[in-house]
Amino acid sequence: SMVRTWLASLKQEGQSSKTINRKISSLRSFFKNLVKNQVLEQGPMGSISSPKNAKRLPQFVDSRDIDTLFSAVEFGNDWQGLTERLILQILYSCGLRQAELISLQQHHVDLVNSSIKVLGKGNKERVIPIASGLRQGIEHYITQKKVEFPERHTGPLLLNKKGKKLYPRYVYDVVKKYLSLITTIEKRSPHILRHSFATHLTNNGADINAIKELLGHSSLAATQIYTHNSIEKLKDAHKKAHPKA
Repeated sequence: SMVRTWLASLKQEGQSSKTINRKISSLRSFFKNLVKNQVLEQGPMGSISSPKNAKRLPQFVDSRDIDTLFSAVEFGNDWQGLTERLILQILYSCGLRQAELISLQQHHVDLVNSSIKVLGKGNKERVIPIASGLRQGIEHYITQKKVEFPERHTGPLLLNKKGKKLYPRYVYDVVKKYLSLITTIEKRSPHILRHSFATHLTNNGADINAIKELLGHSSLAATQIYTHNSIEKLKDAHKKAHPKA
């Protein structure tokens, strides 16, 4: 039919499945209206199926850019600078969701055993190990907090310059500001640092079940998307290095 021919031409032009599906939806509504108003007896869209939307791979920050972030970017020496640096460190080093970061309580940090307890979706608890650099950063932050806000020795670990709990827009703006300095990727949200955490673990050979537990995923299927990023990296390396690629 003419409709099929037109849709095939859109695909040949390189139009995305999402765009084609929008056009199909508009046509369905158009022909449905014609049938309803008795202009046509039957529309041509009954046998037209919508193409599946291709799953987009999670974006992530290159590990070299992460190194630049923590080794070369200037953070202020005041309370705001300390907080902003620790926000980025925890999001990347622990793979936390934004809400988990904001609700992280000071008493959930175990400096003796170098771990933090995180309350995830559905109040599901998980324990995440922390590296020595992050452990030192948190320890320094808590020490400074006693000076800045002596009355806030319990409650949320991270506080803004007024001594209040962080809010989502604040965290988002901090991440966007600093990622803009080190990467050109389109998305620069807290979740990108979670994607980066998982992708870098996968690329360095971490067990997928361990990554699932660290991310707090309820099923392995949600974690397997990161193995696709790893495969894309292997394909790229093969293409660049193999003489017959």
